[in-house]
Amino acid sequence: MGSERFKADVIVVGAGLSGMVAAHESVLRGRRVLLLDQEGPQSLGGQAFWSLGGLFMIDTPEQRRMGIRDSAELAYRDWMGSAQFDRPEDANPRKLAEGFIDWAAGDMRGWLQGFGMRWFPVVGWAERGGAGAHGHGNSVPRFHITWGTGTGVVAPFTQLMQDHAAAGKLRLAFRHRVTELVTTNGAVTGIAGEVLEDSDAPRGQSTPRSVTGQFEHAAEAVILTTGGIGANHDLVRQHWPTDRLGPAPKRMVSGVPDYVDGKMHAIAAEAGAGLINEDRMWHYCEGVQNWNPIWPNHGIRILPGPSSMWFDAKGNRMEAPCLPGFDTLSTLRRILQAGEHSWFILTQKIIEKEFALSGSEQNPDLTSGSWREVLKSLLGKGATAAVEAFKDHGADFIVADDLDTLVGRMNALTPDAPVILDHLRAQIEARDGQLDNPFAKDAQITAIRGARAYRGDRLIRTAKPHAILDPANGPLIAVRLNILTRKSLGGLHSDTKGRVLTPKGSVLPGLYAAGEVCGFGGGGYHGYNALEGTFLGGCLYSGRLAGQNA
Repeated sequence: MGSERFKADVIVVGAGLSGMVAAHESVLRGRRVLLLDQEGPQSLGGQAFWSLGGLFMIDTPEQRRMGIRDSAELAYRDWMGSAQFDRPEDANPRKLAEGFIDWAAGDMRGWLQGFGMRWFPVVGWAERGGAGAHGHGNSVPRFHITWGTGTGVVAPFTQLMQDHAAAGKLRLAFRHRVTELVTTNGAVTGIAGEVLEDSDAPRGQSTPRSVTGQFEHAAEAVILTTGGIGANHDLVRQHWPTDRLGPAPKRMVSGVPDYVDGKMHAIAAEAGAGLINEDRMWHYCEGVQNWNPIWPNHGIRILPGPSSMWFDAKGNRMEAPCLPGFDTLSTLRRILQAGEHSWFILTQKIIEKEFALSGSEQNPDLTSGSWREVLKSLLGKGATAAVEAFKDHGADFIVADDLDTLVGRMNALTPDAPVILDHLRAQIEARDGQLDNPFAKDAQITAIRGARAYRGDRLIRTAKPHAILDPANGPLIAVRLNILTRKSLGGLHSDTKGRVLTPKGSVLPGLYAAGEVCGFGGGGYHGYNALEGTFLGGCLYSGRLAGQNA
């Protein structure tokens, strides 16, 4: 079994989006860079490849063309109302959040345009809040979907890595798993680990872990960009905030490949790194089992419009702000008060207009970057092909012509948590009765009408209000929703230069971090709640900082 040794100026551990950005910025400074990843070259770009490519940007031409008035000041109020920073260790996360907001309202869009990125003209309105102006949520639409989705965000940096490697400015080392940070006199001076056997498994699939060699590489600076803990459900449960959300579900689906295991957190801690806000997480409520999985326990998130009726496991309709697309953590807490799953009940008209699925592979029209494909998808009969495939094949989807049959099939799917037909019918009839005139006391009906006041939602994301139980709008559809693990909002404590700090708050010399491993900046720049589009944005922002300073 052979052993490798190499001396670099900067070593970047993790070849996802933040790692590639950090490597690129280091190369621009004339640094000799080594970029490692435990997966193969086919996985260059990491999780970002699978994303929808949404970016949180402020006061953009896309927003202005849609009649959206935005500003850094409004975004700052939204962010702080959502983050709810309340811990002494939130000082650095707050500074990173302030820096990101300034960048998102300033140079971010132009910088990305320089790499060839462009955005879908309709800006999405994610995480609408729904409780109060001082609390969580986006006051205006800010979710800019990149043409090409996550693959379009990753592609220019993947090409840069290959170009830098060809020019001798960057060394790529795939199938290299770091198991130790080497320290000398209290400073991180290198890495050590194992070379894994080669694998040609497609991106995202599990790969073998057989060891074929060892390595130990030295550097002036090491940047960790190894991601979060979303696929390690034992670790998710270990850090689960039971006091805030209730007990962790016994069953969850994974929104990330199994290499997102969080092992680097413990390795860094052994070398003297501090970890903060590990109990802050961002898991989704609208997860469904992928009928055509890529990784183990593969779940996909539904991106719903505002019209589906949302019921807890006991069949009780959830109240505002627990409406589709409004407040993820409040809804997660509410779901767990009644069980571990929840239900959407909707019509064919709603699924055709409002359902989208998160991820590049579920949105081939946007991923293609072709207007022709997008228009064909929007104007075609029925829901998108990806959504129809889930409706036809997904284990969590039920279709029926009447409510009696629908509820019978729902209870067959969850026999340990049956819902009562008459109770469900009464709630749906009450909701339908609110549509007889332009006034309503139903919060969701008011929210639907508010959504349709935004041109983007009216055009492509919100169905015209209609009665759920009217057969003309059918068939009826029920979707069992699972908790979907996704993002870590805490992690390695870092400062505004990307330097990792010790548990006492001093700089750990030689060690930097970027991306999800440090909570997308500072050890959790979101605070408790994410405003969406801030994960890819955080990878870009924190990757730049680390690469410019390491």
